[in-house]
Amino acid sequence: MVRQTAGLSDSELALLRDQGFLLIEGLLDPAADLDPILAEYEGVLDQLANELHAEGALDSTYADLPFAERLVTVYRETGRTFAQHFDFTLPQQGIAADTPMWLGPAVFAALTHPRLLDIAESVIGPELYSNPVQHVRIKPPLAALASATDGGALVHKTAWHQDNGVLLPTADQTDMVTVWFSLTDAPVESGCLQVIPGSHRDGLHTHSVGAYGPQIADSDLKLDRAQPVPTRRGDVLLLDKRTCHGSLPNVSDQVRCSFDIRYSRTGQPTGRDQFPGFVARSRRDPASVLTDPEEWAALWYSARAQLAAATEPPVFNRWG
Repeated sequence: MVRQTAGLSDSELALLRDQGFLLIEGLLDPAADLDPILAEYEGVLDQLANELHAEGALDSTYADLPFAERLVTVYRETGRTFAQHFDFTLPQQGIAADTPMWLGPAVFAALTHPRLLDIAESVIGPELYSNPVQHVRIKPPLAALASATDGGALVHKTAWHQDNGVLLPTADQTDMVTVWFSLTDAPVESGCLQVIPGSHRDGLHTHSVGAYGPQIADSDLKLDRAQPVPTRRGDVLLLDKRTCHGSLPNVSDQVRCSFDIRYSRTGQPTGRDQFPGFVARSRRDPASVLTDPEEWAALWYSARAQLAAATEPPVFNRWG
């Protein structure tokens, strides 16, 4: 059943502030809110499979297979992953004029979903900016991957980190909340998120750069307190920007899909200013709100062109 109340209750907000995370069950409607996103990704995979088949990299387009089985087949047969084709942000290195992204209207509808904005408003106030640090993570079973690192954290497990830690120091004082939700069920065996309750109160940890992105050394963490947070389609997990979290590997036989998006207070640094965000809600200036998915996509295409033409590589991360 989809949750009917808008925003967070006082007790929920207190729990988020105390524990650094909050699971909200049934906030999104799986059919109305999530199925259109998955339908877009089916189209992305269809185009990718047709291109690979035309290049001779696939024996077939495998058009008769359902999405998850088709994705695994493409990854296995090519020995490659194609996470960037589905993502709605740019990578932090190797940006070219044709770097793939998917910026479809269903993805934009998720970023601007009133229920998500209501929740974010409860945490950081009514002037909401869609922060450009965002990802879809389509994680096939570990056994389907040819490489232990290809695709990084978009495909494999996500290392322990803090979202504040993957941003530049300009955003250290920014009011921000991470909104994570699963497009498919994410039980423990499929690689659900895991968190360390209360870790947001310990300040920002030093991160090193690993195969799966910036990561905190295990010795700096209270791993005896770590707990997995399995979710079902439509559940939403909120995270404080300094909560230590990561994900487990997908050891199931299913593909696990999730979104992690962020909202910050309008006018404050995003921590990744080379990428475009937008005003998602404003009680003060409603006319400033971006409502057109094509305008949103155009912002990203413009950023891609500028970054591809840059003579110096951009700096995205304080840890090197």
